[in-house]
Amino acid sequence: MLEEQKLEDEIRENASGPKSAEIDGQKVEQHSLPDQIAADSYLASKKAVRSRNSGLKITKLCHSGA
Repeated sequence: MLEEQKLEDEIRENASGPKSAEIDGQKVEQHSLPDQIAADSYLASKKAVRSRNSGLKITKLCHSGA
């Protein structure tokens, strides 16, 4: 949960900042926003697969009566 919030905050911060900056001959460039969203989606899907029930619920069905 804390990791998810941190990732969302990082994406929000990166989206609000400049894409690239150059100071004293040093250039810094961030990953594009679609790349960051794709990475977030990928990490979320990996977390869902690792979860205990992976979105599936298995139950035993039995009918009452003869």
